[in-house]
Amino acid sequence: MPLPSPAFVIEEDKMRRNLERVADVARAAGVDIILALKAFAYWPAFPIIAEYLPGATASSLNEALLIEKHFGRQPHVYAPVYRPAEFRQIAAMAHHLTFNTLTELERYRAEWEELGTSVGLRVNPEYSPVETDLYNPSNKHGRLGETLPNLPTRPPRGLRGLHVHTLCESDAAATATLIERTRAQFGHYLEQIEWLNLGGGHLMTREGYDTSRLIGVLTDLRKRYPHLKVTLEPGSAHVWQTGYLQCTVLDIVNNYGSATLMLDVSFTCHMPDTLEMPYRPVVRAASAEEKEGYAYPYRLGGMSCLAGDYLDTYYFRQPARVGDTLIFEDMAHYTTVKSTMFNGVPHPDIVVVDAEGDVVQHRSFGYADYEARMG
Repeated sequence: MPLPSPAFVIEEDKMRRNLERVADVARAAGVDIILALKAFAYWPAFPIIAEYLPGATASSLNEALLIEKHFGRQPHVYAPVYRPAEFRQIAAMAHHLTFNTLTELERYRAEWEELGTSVGLRVNPEYSPVETDLYNPSNKHGRLGETLPNLPTRPPRGLRGLHVHTLCESDAAATATLIERTRAQFGHYLEQIEWLNLGGGHLMTREGYDTSRLIGVLTDLRKRYPHLKVTLEPGSAHVWQTGYLQCTVLDIVNNYGSATLMLDVSFTCHMPDTLEMPYRPVVRAASAEEKEGYAYPYRLGGMSCLAGDYLDTYYFRQPARVGDTLIFEDMAHYTTVKSTMFNGVPHPDIVVVDAEGDVVQHRSFGYADYEARMG
C-alpha cells in the first residue's frame, strides 16, 4: 500500500532501537529517563514508548492531560509560568512540579502544600553549549529559571528538587560540564533536596555519542549525592533518525535561470526549525552542496503564501519532474508538534510503519481539523 503524500512517516523498528539504548543507559546509570512531549507528542505511539520509559514530562496542562490519559503515568511538569485557573488541576496530577521562579513558588504555596505535591525550582547555571540564541536558555538576563544571586542560603521550606535545562542535541561532554556547573553553584542545595532533573538535550542516540561517558558522569553524580533521584528528559533522543517527511513535487517555477520545486508541504508550517534555527535538512538522494554527479540545482518551495517559505538550492543527480517524491530525513522530533495550519495549508498525515513497512497507525487531517481550531 503506497504511503500518502504529504506524510510524516515514523519507523517503529528504528524507534524501538533508540528506546532500547535509552533504557540501557537509564539502567546502567541508575537514573530515570523520560519523554519530553515538547519534542514528540504523537500519542498513538505512547504505548510503544511506555514499554521502555517510566514516564513523560509536560510544559502545559494540555500536555499533562495527554500524558495522564494516553501514557498512563503521572506527568512530570515544568512551565515557565502557570495560569492561575489551571494551577490546581495540574498540581494535583503532577508527579513532580517545577516552578520557574521563587515568587511563583510562594504565590501557590498554600495549594501545593495542601495537595502534597513534590515541588522543585528551575535554576540557571549560566552555562550552555548552544550557540543559537533562540535555543539557548542560559542567558543570565533571561526568563528561564533563577540565577544563584537570587537564591536564599537555604532552600525554601518544602522545596524537594532542582531543575536545570541548558542543552540542545548535545553530547556527553556537555552533560558533564552542566553537572559540574550545577554542583559548583547549587551544591549546597543538592545536599538538602530529594531530586534533580537535568532536563533535555542529551542526544544519546546520535551516532558517535559517548554513552559510556554519560553513564560515568551520572554514576559519579549519584555517588556524590546518593540521596538524590536523578531524572533526564530528552525529547529528540527517543525519535532521532526514526522518521521522515515524504512529499511530492507539484510544480516547477523558473525565473531568471533559477528553478524552484513547488512541494505539497510548507517549511514555515511543517518544518519551522529549518527557517528559525536555521538548519539544512537532509534530502534523500540530493546534496545540500554542489558536488560531482549532482548537476541539477533547485530551490525547494513551500505551498504557503509566506515569501520566505523556501529553502535555498539543493543539487540532484537528474532533472526533477512534477510528480517526483522528495523525502526530508529525520523529521519525527519537533516537526510534528510545531506544525501549524497557517494559510489553511493541510497538515501532513502521520503514519507509523512496522519493520515490514505495514502501516500500524495512521492519522489524517482535513477541513474539520482546521475549522475546529477557529471556532
